[in-house]
Amino acid sequence: MPAADLPTKDCVVCGRTITWRKKWERSWDEVRYCSDGCRRRSRSRSGTDAELDDALQQLLDARPATSTICPSEVARAVGGEDWRELMEPARMAARRLVAQGGAEITQGGRVVDPSTAKGPIRIRRPR
Repeated sequence: MPAADLPTKDCVVCGRTITWRKKWERSWDEVRYCSDGCRRRSRSRSGTDAELDDALQQLLDARPATSTICPSEVARAVGGEDWRELMEPARMAARRLVAQGGAEITQGGRVVDPSTAKGPIRIRRPR
């Protein structure tokens, strides 16, 4: 089967795309996480993830539809002085929102695949 025809789903923790593999043939319906790290994180999910999700929604709602936000703004809104440690969780919150259809991730003004985006990103409402 060509790679483009393989089924996919989104990781429930980070929002990255999971592509079907032969070893999951019998258990594809139970696959929920893209990695062991996400599996561990799901067990220890704190209220911080929910706070990041809420802050992301609030920041997007407060901006005009044509504006974007940076994940650092979300991290600063939740973490205060310790915002730097929340950068990756803020990016995860953005990927989860993209998976739900509520946002797009851009680089250089172009929409990019959130699962493979490296470097600085911006978040905006879908156009």
